[in-house]
Amino acid sequence: MFIALVPHAENAGRLRPLSDAGVPTGPVVETSDLAATVAEWERRGPRWVWASTAEVYPDLLARGVRVERCLDLWHVESLLLSYQGRHREPRGLGAALARLRGLPVPEDQGPRRRESQPTLFEPERDPLPGDADPLEAVIAVHAEQQRVLATLAHADRLRLLCAAESASALAAAEMTFHGLPWREDVHDRLLTDLLGPRPVNGARPAKLADLADRITAAFGGKAVNPDAPGSIVRAFGREGIDVPSARAWVLKKVDHPAVAPLLEYKELARLWVAHGWSWLDQWVSQGRFRPDYVVGGVVSGRWATRGGAALQIPRTLRRAVVADPGWLLVAADASQLEPRVLAALSGDRRLAEVSGDDDLYTTLAADAFDGDRGRAKIAMLSAMYGGTSGEAGPLLAVLRRRFPEAVGYVEAAAVAGEQGRMVRSQLGRTSPTPSEAWHALTGNPDDGEDAARQSRRAARDWGRFTRNFVVQASAADWTAALLGALRRRLHRTAPGAHLVFFQHDEVLVHTPASSADAVCAEITAAGVEASTLVFGATPVRFPLHAVPVESYADAK
Repeated sequence: MFIALVPHAENAGRLRPLSDAGVPTGPVVETSDLAATVAEWERRGPRWVWASTAEVYPDLLARGVRVERCLDLWHVESLLLSYQGRHREPRGLGAALARLRGLPVPEDQGPRRRESQPTLFEPERDPLPGDADPLEAVIAVHAEQQRVLATLAHADRLRLLCAAESASALAAAEMTFHGLPWREDVHDRLLTDLLGPRPVNGARPAKLADLADRITAAFGGKAVNPDAPGSIVRAFGREGIDVPSARAWVLKKVDHPAVAPLLEYKELARLWVAHGWSWLDQWVSQGRFRPDYVVGGVVSGRWATRGGAALQIPRTLRRAVVADPGWLLVAADASQLEPRVLAALSGDRRLAEVSGDDDLYTTLAADAFDGDRGRAKIAMLSAMYGGTSGEAGPLLAVLRRRFPEAVGYVEAAAVAGEQGRMVRSQLGRTSPTPSEAWHALTGNPDDGEDAARQSRRAARDWGRFTRNFVVQASAADWTAALLGALRRRLHRTAPGAHLVFFQHDEVLVHTPASSADAVCAEITAAGVEASTLVFGATPVRFPLHAVPVESYADAK
């Protein structure tokens, strides 16, 4: 059963039951207590249909209502437009309805940032064309999406992807609501130990000020601004050392007394700016870090965030992620996810056999690289990312001979990209087409030697993108299915436990200590379920290592 839902005013709303095809099967229900009405209908196991989970679900969660399933029209529209090669078109409810009615299509505003408040002259977030009724708009767009889905090849896979992406949106809202346990006192102590006492009036912390003085002294006392790359490059130039940039990997090759304090300064300054005291004040409150996740925020389907740098928590600060008293954090990550995805995608039986062990790279090294794990990893990353420099080329040649189906799969994707064609993930995520400028550049290779070089370079670059897209986007398919399965399983087996963090191939669950073993078992089961849903009866193993810990820092 589908139920279209549109909230309005303070906890009021309207909803209407729909058939599987999106046709209304009952009257419109008006309610002045939307949370109670949703909770009552939830007992019947519906799939809610709404414009955007990010706009609707947080208010329900705040009123104590959890829903099991939904279809998020924003995400479905995004996936369908991408599948049709229309990545750059708006995908909000207003845009989808305007397309359906043949009207001018409004630009997307996107969901409001969680911490922001509407202003007097702020435009409507997702304006509907004309006098369109919001509930009727949801019903009409949903019905059109179902109609389009039925006409596409592999509609069953796309339906699964739409359901998994919608489940991911529910999980993201719940993770923001529950928050990641964060000890402000531990964070403050770590910053003080590394940087010195909290500075005032925007001054540098004591440790950075001391390093800045050491850098200046190393350059003979001439003032250098370590925060300005140009100043660093000019300082080395005065010493007779020509450096192309002030990047850390460049400086590591330079023999000069300023290099060591510069590298230390860069690392600590990055921590101060990205996760210093200002970050702590803005993003952590009442013992919780609550980032705004953006499901599918990257073109390959990976998540992003709106501020907070949730997907880039430094290992040093993981010590501040501590479970509540009587609770534990269960951390789990999918070991070497992308190589395993490639094995499943390509059907390469030999690589599938290699994936049978927990450490794929060690087994791969024993099979093809005389036990050298480092070379095995370089070879596999070269296959997936298109690396050819240094020893990558010869190592990739070894991999091609041993695993021709796997390497052939990504190389075919690269060729498609070089020709400007789209490629798809296992469930149907679709790569964008190159820009008009790209086509103009690659379409005239006979306009001289320079033009030919630029054309080949542009084609190779886009080929590297599509080469990796098929793997990374299929990994995103798997993780979306994992999140959907895991949140459902946790609710049934360990209802006190909550998903509180996710990045790429890693999840954190905050659970009462008494439920930790059950959570570990459900994580393992969810991984098996996701593998079957996405890849069918594949022989490839996708091991999830679940570990109960008190602090996130203890997980690795």
